[in-house]
Amino acid sequence: MAAPHVHRVQIYYEDTDHSGLVYHANYLKYFERAREHLLGVDALVRLFEEDGIGFVVYSAALKYREGARHGDSIEIRSTVKPGSAYRAVFTQEAWRPGAPRALVTGEIELCCVDREGKLVRLPDSVIAQIEAA
Repeated sequence: MAAPHVHRVQIYYEDTDHSGLVYHANYLKYFERAREHLLGVDALVRLFEEDGIGFVVYSAALKYREGARHGDSIEIRSTVKPGSAYRAVFTQEAWRPGAPRALVTGEIELCCVDREGKLVRLPDSVIAQIEAA
C-alpha cells in the first residue's frame, strides 16, 4: 500500500470545546482540508470552473478514540481508492506524531456531481490522481 498523504493541522483554542478537546465536528473540517490538498486545490478549482464538476459527501463514518488539545500539532493521514465508477473512498486518520494509535479514524465516501447536482462518473483526471496517490 502506498504511503498516506500527510496534512498537518495546528490546534487552536477556537477548535476546542469547554473540555479543552477539539470539538468533534472539527475533525470533518480537518479531513476535508486534507482531501483537498491530496487531490490538489488547483485541480479541484479547474474541475469545477471548466468542467462543472464538484464533489459531495456520500457517507462519513468516524470513530473517536482520544481528543487533540489546544496547542497540539496533529497529522491527518489520508489514503484514497475508487469505490466504484462514481465514488472515491478516503480512509483518514488524525494522529498526534509519535502516538501509538490514531486519535480519530474515518472513512469518507465522495461522489461527483455536475452543476445541476446530478451524479456523474469520476473524471479521468480524478481517477489518475487517485491512482497516483
